[in-house]
Amino acid sequence: MSFMEQFTDLMPVNVIVNILDVLFVWFVIYKVITLIKGTKAVQLLKGIFVIVIARVITDFFGLNTLDWLLDRVIEFGFLAIIIIFQPEIRRALEQIGRGKLFSRSTLQVEEEQGRLITAMTKSISYMAKRRIGALISIERETGLTDYIETGIPLNSYITSELLINIFIPNTPLHDGAVIIKKDTIASAASYLPLSESPFISKELGTRHRAAIGLSEVTDAITIVVSEETGAISLTSNGDLRRDLSIEEFESHLTRLWFPTEEQVTSSKWLWRGKQNG
Repeated sequence: MSFMEQFTDLMPVNVIVNILDVLFVWFVIYKVITLIKGTKAVQLLKGIFVIVIARVITDFFGLNTLDWLLDRVIEFGFLAIIIIFQPEIRRALEQIGRGKLFSRSTLQVEEEQGRLITAMTKSISYMAKRRIGALISIERETGLTDYIETGIPLNSYITSELLINIFIPNTPLHDGAVIIKKDTIASAASYLPLSESPFISKELGTRHRAAIGLSEVTDAITIVVSEETGAISLTSNGDLRRDLSIEEFESHLTRLWFPTEEQVTSSKWLWRGKQNG
């Protein structure tokens, strides 16, 4: 290659094109991983990785028999992959045809948020109607690790059925709080700090004091169901909303748990004001 050709290859335009090329490849790989996340294809990728590592090792040490076997596996493996994972491949091609491949992650987030709100609303509605006492805290920006460690670790998928079963009276986990971290139930039977505020109504019990106490020191959302009346309450940033209808509860929870960008900015200023105040 001549000096002029080498110089041309280093021109800014070519450098930018090469960078974009690499970024695009990584983006496609990321989207493919996002697409197969949670499916059996993830195990396939692990298997392929093991075979590739084994192939490198056999070449390095000169293991001819094993090398021959791995060559046969690789040779017929791609055909087997197409047959075994035909449904996943078809779904991916359908999404590409519909133009949904690159918008999938956003849709997944919205669907997951909707599922979490539905699961929480369903469980709270069930417990409120039957006057089953409940205390549920949802972590936001301020970590709740210190409080999670006081309870029984679960790290479980959030479902309404599991939340209801945790708070059924006389079960091992019904005392204390459930703490939710991201999209999992991190712990049950956790202890929360009780508020010492003299302005709290005398008719409020330990669950409400714990909910207010946590909201005074963190930005967590805490849900309370009274076992005496079945009333639903919600605390956040030191504020207590009592006697909510299930529709009001769902609306407030959605706004607090999954706020818009404007609401996030507003809540940050409010939280800083509460801390400084």
